[in-house]
Amino acid sequence: MLSAHPELKVRIEGNCDERGSEQYNLALGQRRADSAKKYLAGLGVKSQQITAISFGAEKPKAQGHDEEAWKQNRRDDVSAQR
Repeated sequence: MLSAHPELKVRIEGNCDERGSEQYNLALGQRRADSAKKYLAGLGVKSQQITAISFGAEKPKAQGHDEEAWKQNRRDDVSAQR
């Protein structure tokens, strides 16, 4: 879809679980988002269409303090941009 419509843009938000320092988690979230961006670029999406940012552990999806919650919080969220 993105390759066929170069006017469309997406934002990839890298997230991680609560373990680790704030600095480490922000860097980890950025690496996660950059990896997803690289994957999409490999599929032919222009890099100008993709913004990759990190929220570290600031936006948890699950509130628990166990492996199940941590697994849900280690993720990328992708949203359309205008």
